[in-house]
Amino acid sequence: MATGTMQPREALAALVGEGLRDPYPLYEEIRAHGDLVKIKPGVMAAVGYDECDRVLRDPRLRVQDGESFDLFYPEWRAHSSLRAYTDSMLYSNPPAHTRLRRLLRGEFTPRRVAGYETAIEQITDRLLDSLAEAGAGGTAVDFIAEFASRLPIAVISGLLGVPERDQAWFRAIAADVTTALEGITNASRLAPADTAMDDLAVYFDELIERRRRCPEADLVSSLVRVHDDGGGLGRDELVGNMMLLLTAGFETTNFFMAHALLLSFEHPGLADRLRAEPGFASAYAEEVLRFEPPVQATSRWAGADVELLGTTIPAGTKVVAILAAGNRDPRRYRRPDRFDPDRPYTAPLTFGAGGHFCLGAPLSRLEARIALPRLLRRFPRIRLAGEPARRDSWVGRGIDHFPIAID
Repeated sequence: MATGTMQPREALAALVGEGLRDPYPLYEEIRAHGDLVKIKPGVMAAVGYDECDRVLRDPRLRVQDGESFDLFYPEWRAHSSLRAYTDSMLYSNPPAHTRLRRLLRGEFTPRRVAGYETAIEQITDRLLDSLAEAGAGGTAVDFIAEFASRLPIAVISGLLGVPERDQAWFRAIAADVTTALEGITNASRLAPADTAMDDLAVYFDELIERRRRCPEADLVSSLVRVHDDGGGLGRDELVGNMMLLLTAGFETTNFFMAHALLLSFEHPGLADRLRAEPGFASAYAEEVLRFEPPVQATSRWAGADVELLGTTIPAGTKVVAILAAGNRDPRRYRRPDRFDPDRPYTAPLTFGAGGHFCLGAPLSRLEARIALPRLLRRFPRIRLAGEPARRDSWVGRGIDHFPIAID
């Protein structure tokens, strides 16, 4: 229970230190001062559901882009990891964002994503076979390394057209690259991200040239064709968006599935329902996304004075939308600190809202809905075999090492 004795600035500062181990009480300390509060001059935080939702949807509130980086971190162009993501739709605003999203969204429509179901089932079953072999005789195995990281990489690699032989390398390099998505709180941490991004750029340049010579039925071939035909896609934008699709969706889904499995251990009755009730996985997945979201926060910048639900956000202000706090807003959800897949009207903020709603969200949800019941049915005695190791930041929350036993 929040005491309200911490000032919002203290609570937010604690989220980059020890507070990461359990950030939810700190979110409540901020909420005790309001649902959209001033942290310090030039910075505000939204912790209410409606406030976060409006921050994400208001076109006057912009994502960080090259222009905003110039204001608070003029040296950002020295980091290839930041340059690459700034060339993607993630760190772009209209009209560039509208143009880039239009080129990609056709691959992630509900109908198109539903067409991947059989392929995801086949990949899942192959990975479960490998997991059974690795965990034979009660040997402890790492759920992250053997399954949770491999499934989303295999799925997005198949969509992009990345050969299966390269997927292990992608898993190893993705964690370093995604440091650049966590905000510039410590520029020295960007060195490994820059090295990884440079290696990925070389790889994608070679893949682009192969697809230019010999097109296939994959997303890379489609984007190369758009680029070469003058369809409004620059070379840096082509590479930047390929990197975004590979890395951002991988880690989010990885953490999503790890939380889903851990919560099933904590609630064995729900694990039984996942095994027995085919439709239950959808509600379960949505509650995981609400209760323990892999994406905890994002931010926007006010390009002009913005009036939002009775509060003025001055021009130039950074607004931190703490999505995980919005997901536990007691005005929106009854008993928000309880994990309850049967609660009605769950609509988590985890994948965002508005123009920047995550394109890969339907694919991530489908992977989790398919994989978790199959995993639990295949291994009815699956259990924790050690203490999970977390890798949390103020932006993302996940498990990096997850020892399990399957028989």
